[in-house]
Amino acid sequence: MARTPTTTDVFNAVAEASRRELLDALGSGEATVGELAERLGVSQPTVSKHLGVLRAVDLVLVRVDGRHRWYRLNGPALKPIHDWVRTFERTWNTRLDRLDDLLAELKNQEEEQS
Repeated sequence: MARTPTTTDVFNAVAEASRRELLDALGSGEATVGELAERLGVSQPTVSKHLGVLRAVDLVLVRVDGRHRWYRLNGPALKPIHDWVRTFERTWNTRLDRLDDLLAELKNQEEEQS
């Protein structure tokens, strides 16, 4: 089966851990390729390659200022991922509530035995 190109949608683009690290790094504000490379401890060509993929799916925007290119996160483009994750929210909240109830019950039993 052929691999889906990483530039088809945000899910494929963020499947790579290095690109998720770049998104995390850009979450605090704009940065140049050099700053990102230094911050993440990877080469500038590697950062540029991953930024290209993120730009292709609009997760990252670029602002040119003289000879510098400043990259920033495009938050609204993360909405498909946010919406998908939200579908699990009710299930996990229900499970965590049941776990809280069980832990409280076990604590009560332990206190009664003491």
